[in-house]
Amino acid sequence: MKTVVVEYFALFRDRAGRAEETVETSSASAAELFGELVHRHGTDDPRGHCKVAINGAMAQWDDPIADGDRVLLFPPVAGG
Repeated sequence: MKTVVVEYFALFRDRAGRAEETVETSSASAAELFGELVHRHGTDDPRGHCKVAINGAMAQWDDPIADGDRVLLFPPVAGG
């Protein structure tokens, strides 16, 4: 198990009911963590439309996560 801090933005923050939380997880990648959090908080946004950052740097969904990482989840945004 590892401990990571997850920061939520926009819709994810609304669904989680908080801006961030500390999560105990056995997930190996950002994608696995996202799946765990979708199960926990529920969302209808497919992962492919969302962005993820790990420790302040934009990341890919298959990037590994490690104990102590800070993972940021961004839902899709519309621009104008």
